[in-house]
Amino acid sequence: MIPINILIVDDKEENIIALDALLNRDDIRIFSTRSPNDALKIAWENPIAIALIDVQMPGMDGFELAETLKSNQRTKDILIIFVTAISKEVKYAVKGFGTGAIDYLYKPLDVNVTLAKVDSFIQLARQQADIKQKNVELQNFAVVVKNSADIICSVDAKNFVIQDINPAVKKIIGYSQEDVLGKCIIDFAVEGQRDAFRKKLETVKDSLGTTVFDFQFNTFNKNVIWVECRAAWQNKTIFLNISDISAQKSYQNQLITSKETAEHGKKVKEIFLANMSHELRTPVNGIIGLTNLLRKTHLDEQQNSMVDLLEVSSESLLGVINDVLDIAKMEAGKFSIVRSSNNVHDLLRSVYGLLKFKADENNIEFILTIAPDVPVNLVVDSLRLNQILMNLLSNAIKFTERGYVRLEVLVLEKNEERVQLKFTVEDTGIGIPEGRLASVFDSFEQAEEDTAAKYGGTGLGLAIVKKLVELKGGELVVASKQGKGSTFSFINWYAIAVKPKEKTAFKTGQVLEQFENVRLLVAEDNLVNQFILSKMLKDWNIEVEMVDNGQTVLDKLQANHYDLVLMDTHMPEMNGYQAAKAIRKNFSEPKRSIPIISLSAASFDYEQEEALLSGMNDVLSKPFQPQELHRKIKRLLKIGEMVKVQV
Repeated sequence: MIPINILIVDDKEENIIALDALLNRDDIRIFSTRSPNDALKIAWENPIAIALIDVQMPGMDGFELAETLKSNQRTKDILIIFVTAISKEVKYAVKGFGTGAIDYLYKPLDVNVTLAKVDSFIQLARQQADIKQKNVELQNFAVVVKNSADIICSVDAKNFVIQDINPAVKKIIGYSQEDVLGKCIIDFAVEGQRDAFRKKLETVKDSLGTTVFDFQFNTFNKNVIWVECRAAWQNKTIFLNISDISAQKSYQNQLITSKETAEHGKKVKEIFLANMSHELRTPVNGIIGLTNLLRKTHLDEQQNSMVDLLEVSSESLLGVINDVLDIAKMEAGKFSIVRSSNNVHDLLRSVYGLLKFKADENNIEFILTIAPDVPVNLVVDSLRLNQILMNLLSNAIKFTERGYVRLEVLVLEKNEERVQLKFTVEDTGIGIPEGRLASVFDSFEQAEEDTAAKYGGTGLGLAIVKKLVELKGGELVVASKQGKGSTFSFINWYAIAVKPKEKTAFKTGQVLEQFENVRLLVAEDNLVNQFILSKMLKDWNIEVEMVDNGQTVLDKLQANHYDLVLMDTHMPEMNGYQAAKAIRKNFSEPKRSIPIISLSAASFDYEQEEALLSGMNDVLSKPFQPQELHRKIKRLLKIGEMVKVQV
């Protein structure tokens, strides 16, 4: 028997110990904590069936904890029992039941009453779990039927009238479900085969198993297709699974089917990558957000060091995630280069400064050489140029044990409007074997089989650099000698630009100003991100109401006033895109025009475009820094001057 999970939340250790001892039995598993915030985390990570919650706790009391659990899709079904020593007055009971509790236990606990109540709720929890499991099985079966590529239908065994049919009928023969319900299935066979089809169906009820046969069907468009019918009889009903096998009968249809399959596969890959972007970047946003919150607490030297390591680890993880997603976007043709006027000298010195400490750690001489005639301001994609140089230089430093690493930028040609530059990264490192020079640019490839084990890395860096250089119109060239070092270089034309506008950088530790009389509705289904956003916004004196799906956004917005909506795009029941469209279409002013910020882990440009097309005013991608969100809120609410932030 699978144990029932029970969560005990009480700020007093002795109460937890007493309840734990009282409830100790083989068919339950107890989780306990003195912290309501830890209780939320436990409930999020474990299938808790019953929660015994103390009402009076510092910080977040039992009523607030219950409301939070009930407001979240993942934890809303937990059976909550309040354990309290407060008055038994009706108003307290009403308040407790209003938060979603199903019963009360009053201190001092009566052993018999406590055991009896908990036992009855354990049985109830088991019944609910069984019902939920059966519902899941039924839903899964319904999803399979609904989304099946084959026609699945039930037919009256006496007159062959279609009783029920799935949406695949539209795809295979062109008729909607409404068109065919109540019609005789014999009528869909081509005229010359209808008698034979009828006789075959009549024999199905005499067969013990499944009968398989092929016939030709007329489609809505008057085309003829071949179908395979798998039929079985039960309770005066014939159940049919009808597959389109025209591709097996016709080479031409086979080509068409192959094309459709390829297009479907591409779409599935795009959807998969979009989902992976969200699922990978969302928890990283949680890590980074919690790190920022930790820094605002009182930490000793050792704890500060651990937070530093946490920050470095999260940034490293984010780098790997971004590398994988960049490769995927390039292969899917969804990667774009965005050029603007930038100070290239500052960019080069910034890259040099970021990596200088690593070179010094390894006792490697790190040299930056910028030719005097290299223009200061050029039209470049600074983010991608920085990515190229950081990858090449990081590799050079990683694989160089002694000697030097040099970044050199030279002018090859120049006129009034354009300049051709050559970027060269040279090192005295381990080099690359001649036979491996070509393959080092392949995704997940490294120069030697043991390179990853000795030096780390995913093998994506050079693959990304090569694709980026090619997207920018250049070509990456490598020359290397094993044991002597390597030289990577690329040449490209750049437009000479005017001096770009200076951007005001946000200073670490700078306190962000408070807001006044601002109320936000936040839609976020991730519990950790809910906590981080709530804490962040409340620190700015913003009143926050938190929901976890788009439908609740509409309900809340209909009933209450808010100044701005901060909305995740990937949510259950109704996603952020759908909710934004509904607000812009169905609400009256001024709520129709409420500012909406898309908060998403989306990394594809088309997803950000979709957010704007759905009616959102701005996009903020996870992970993000607090000042980025602060700046966008301030701009959309038109509070003072817009804060310019280097992002």
